[in-house]
Amino acid sequence: MAKTPTIHDVARLAKVSIGSVSRVINEAADVKPNIRKAVESAIEQLGYVPNAAAKSMRMGRSRTIGCILREINIAQLGGFVSTAQNMFNESGYAMLIANSEGRRQREVELLRSFSSGQVDGVLMGPYTPIEGEFEEILRALPIPLVMIDRDQPLWSDAVYADHEGGTRQATGHLLDLGHRRIAIITGSPNLHPGAGRVRGFNQAHAERGLTPVPELVIAESFLRDQAYRTTSSLLGLSQPPTAIIAGGIDMLSGVLRAIRTRGLRIPEDISVIGSGQSDLSDLHQPPIAVVSWDQNEVGATAAALLLDRITQGKGEEPRRVIIPTTFNPQASCMPPRTFPAKV
Repeated sequence: MAKTPTIHDVARLAKVSIGSVSRVINEAADVKPNIRKAVESAIEQLGYVPNAAAKSMRMGRSRTIGCILREINIAQLGGFVSTAQNMFNESGYAMLIANSEGRRQREVELLRSFSSGQVDGVLMGPYTPIEGEFEEILRALPIPLVMIDRDQPLWSDAVYADHEGGTRQATGHLLDLGHRRIAIITGSPNLHPGAGRVRGFNQAHAERGLTPVPELVIAESFLRDQAYRTTSSLLGLSQPPTAIIAGGIDMLSGVLRAIRTRGLRIPEDISVIGSGQSDLSDLHQPPIAVVSWDQNEVGATAAALLLDRITQGKGEEPRRVIIPTTFNPQASCMPPRTFPAKV
């Protein structure tokens, strides 16, 4: 029995990317004439028939939205999820939430599952770098996509927080208190939150004619367990930091646990700043200073963008919405024990 041709076969014969084939099939207006001609010729030669389920999704027949999160149990995401879900429900859509665990293979599997006919659109904040094959998979989606707290890819609609501005304010607060050995722990610089926070951290130092201590800038992971291990390691240095910024909404608990294990006091021994308002930051004694943003606004904006794409199509330029951040100082910050000489 002859093998049924796939979109990969069409892309190979036409010598174009999978995303280009998808855009031709979906009648995107931005496809170059020579690429459209090559793809249409390959489709005719192979007898390729586009996935009927995917076509039905483009007509809005599933009435379901896919939402891919790294960890559905992160408390700070509650506002985002509930607000987005309410907006979708009011428009006659259900929201299907999937847990990716931040694993590339899991993110790929979920995207392929969603593109096979389950949903009309996708909300996603991937932990996989947006490049190479993964970007091609995103481009090939036959349904609208809105990125959550990601500024890549540039061709996609996106809603993201101003982590750079918030971290600049937080770092400046610590520097003005007299701290010079400030640690920041955040995620990969390949992702918007990590990159933005490191930029803000560096800018606050530069504005005061100071240079960050390189060994105290750790941009590797957003996971709470890694935050615990990294904080423990930093506190074991011969010259430990006098302040720590937990640059991720799920990291504060790991930082606090490491500080408690060392028998240190906040803020007498070390000042602490977290990311994202939470019960943990509010109820801790003393309350923890945080860089915060409105997750309800993120959910409402993302849902509105996606619903508009589903009803209006892909004709407009990608829309980028930046959600402002604020720094809320609390009693978890005070001048270091030994105030350094001014420089």
